[in-house]
Amino acid sequence: MIRRLHEGWQLSCSRAVPAAPVTPEMSWPAAVPGCVHTDLLAAKVIPDPYLDCNELAVQWIGECDWVYETEFDADPTSGERHTLVFHGLDTVATVSLNGEVILASENMHRTYRVDVTGQLKAQGNRLKVTFLSPYEHEKTLELEPRPNCYPGPGNLMRKMACNFGWDWGPNLVTAGIWRDVELVSWSGARFESLRLDVSMAGQDGLVRIFAAIDGDDSGLELEARIGSHSASVFPEGGESTLELTCPSPNLWWPHGMGAQPLYDLEITLKKDGVVLDRETREVGFRTIALDLSGDETQSAFSFIVNGKPMYVFGANWIPDDCFPSRITKERLEQRITQAKDANINMLRVWGGGIYESDDFYELCDTHGILVWQDFLFACAAYPEEGNLPDEVDAEARDNIARLMSHPSLALWNGNNENIWGYQAWGWQEALAGKTWGEGYYLDLLPRLVKELHPSGTYYPGSPYSGSIDRFANADEHGCRHIWDAWNEVGYEVYANYQPRFVAEFGWQAPPAMATLREAISDDPLTPTSPGVMHHQKADGGNTKLMRGLQGHLPDPSGFDDWHFTTQLNQAHAIAFAISHFRALQPTCRGAIVWQLNDCWPVTSWAAIDGYGRKKPLWYALKKVYAAKFLTVRKSGSGLALHVIADTNLEWRTPVSIKRVRFDGTVLAEHKIWRVCVERNKPVTIPLPDSIARPADPRRELIVVTAGNTKTHHFFEEDLNLDLPAARFRLGVDASPAGTRVRIAALTLIKDLCLFADRIDPACSTDRMLDTLLPGEEVVIQLENCPDICAEDLQKVGVIRSANDLVAYRPGG
Repeated sequence: MIRRLHEGWQLSCSRAVPAAPVTPEMSWPAAVPGCVHTDLLAAKVIPDPYLDCNELAVQWIGECDWVYETEFDADPTSGERHTLVFHGLDTVATVSLNGEVILASENMHRTYRVDVTGQLKAQGNRLKVTFLSPYEHEKTLELEPRPNCYPGPGNLMRKMACNFGWDWGPNLVTAGIWRDVELVSWSGARFESLRLDVSMAGQDGLVRIFAAIDGDDSGLELEARIGSHSASVFPEGGESTLELTCPSPNLWWPHGMGAQPLYDLEITLKKDGVVLDRETREVGFRTIALDLSGDETQSAFSFIVNGKPMYVFGANWIPDDCFPSRITKERLEQRITQAKDANINMLRVWGGGIYESDDFYELCDTHGILVWQDFLFACAAYPEEGNLPDEVDAEARDNIARLMSHPSLALWNGNNENIWGYQAWGWQEALAGKTWGEGYYLDLLPRLVKELHPSGTYYPGSPYSGSIDRFANADEHGCRHIWDAWNEVGYEVYANYQPRFVAEFGWQAPPAMATLREAISDDPLTPTSPGVMHHQKADGGNTKLMRGLQGHLPDPSGFDDWHFTTQLNQAHAIAFAISHFRALQPTCRGAIVWQLNDCWPVTSWAAIDGYGRKKPLWYALKKVYAAKFLTVRKSGSGLALHVIADTNLEWRTPVSIKRVRFDGTVLAEHKIWRVCVERNKPVTIPLPDSIARPADPRRELIVVTAGNTKTHHFFEEDLNLDLPAARFRLGVDASPAGTRVRIAALTLIKDLCLFADRIDPACSTDRMLDTLLPGEEVVIQLENCPDICAEDLQKVGVIRSANDLVAYRPGG
């Protein structure tokens, strides 16, 4: 029997610091799962840390020690044995039951199981969890500091690193019982742990079950069943292994490559025909390999699914809230659906956050989203002394066992940027020979994956070039990160790279206007008003936003233009980069943009802001990650069209290429009767001079059409285009199925956007960034906007386009 102990908890502060407005005599109701911040927020002790500059007013929370206490009764007839299970304690905790210490923990990322048989009373059991401040814990460590890109002791303990602040996240140092607490009671025997290695053996599916049993193992039978297929074994002590074959299963595929069939697996532990314990899982059968073939000059980094190479349309994933206990399954469903709708087929769970909940991976299984799973090391040197290696070992074992059965799990990755940091960021001098984590990435973690998840794939780091003797962040080998474009130069620099795989690259922009207005009360809002600046965590972020416009878009003249211009530039930058990477196939086999989501309302690299609203970048990703894709790129002194298909069937299509004046006049045309494109094999078509050489580059564009797929190529940057003032006709069709807005262009309109959140914060649209020639029309579906009219659409800032920015640029 499993009983969740989530009721009746009280929170108090056992040691306060001078800045704290609380004393040890105070107490408040506590939610479990939860954390101190959310409990104090519910009790109205603190302001919302996400609003304005309130983050600064709650720094004292992370410096205090906290206590959670509850009382519960225990049914003595519920079993012969009893175990308390803590699925998540954040982070340095001492647990006592009825006044006796039963557990001391120092790891947020582990599950702890404590046998309390003989320690329970029928009534009034007191369970107490005391959390020591991470800063106080740091003082007790016999570890010398190591290089760390961000403040705080995150690399000296096993706690979510971004808790201490990041260049997109606040410093909100949490404490609390952040995952379930359970009292498990049983008699005889039960599963202590289960590992499921799911693979293919020829044409058949194979599940290898590794079962550790707690209790009397005499006379037991371990059985596994999928439909009518079953297997059993009689355990004889220690870990038992059982193999179950599923003949010729339907294969699980990433979405876009096939279906995602899942099979119900039931595992039972019996004695004399009586079921003592039962576990059920959904499993999918597939093969995933990482092709690293090559030589000293070049080597691949390519995911092979069921024998087929794939192009990764990816996004990095960070914790979706600074307080992870607030992340519900419904919220994850929304976020993963948003990823799939943007044609994303892989999420990289980044190493500065958490191992996500079971819900996350189950939803990825269902939706066909591959998961690249970092082990939790990021942007810092990690000691290999003291008890950290044992904690890393235990944490990795827990999470490998928990996650390895998911068909969506594609890769175990050793760390984020730490090998690169050791090689290139001046760490070696600062370390002076001290350990920095190499033993974790090149020895401990690969050994554990090989031991525990035989069919799994491990890679030491991101970026990494396949050997510690090579520079980690190189085009020629492995996966790389590209950050100089954003940090130092401009997005046109992406075209200088020819990577095998890009695991991080990104461009900033502010969140949706509705999100800004909900989170920030500055009056007026400006790019440098206090709240806006506080919600910009990147070093020199606003300066980089403005520098990134140079040569592409005009300097904005006011806050509304700043907001739209920087959002549009973010979309342009990432679309430019991904178009280039896709055209490099088969050299480049994937792009994982930084980042899909945010943990709070902030100016950041995310496509979906901290309140779940889609920025223009999301719509750009949907277009540039489409399975059938066209892009015109520079080629020598001319231009070339790249026709790209990431589809199972060969794409056979006629292609029409036109050079067109902004008023719609066709100046030149080139038609190709049929182009045949296979998956991962783009077709490159040099454009004739009649198309590629405009008479007036400021007033002409190229329009390419292939079936239902279209692209536009402008000869100049927006800054230099002679775009007309946008004119159009509006129509609104309201129905129970939703509201549709029809926009018919009377002039050329470049990058048409409808910001529905400016009408109603709950409203959103299905498309943005459309370019229309005179006479063309687009239909935009609105969600959660039942009662709007044409007048609503004419409000300031609702309908925008690049035309606005050029028409109203200073001196324009």
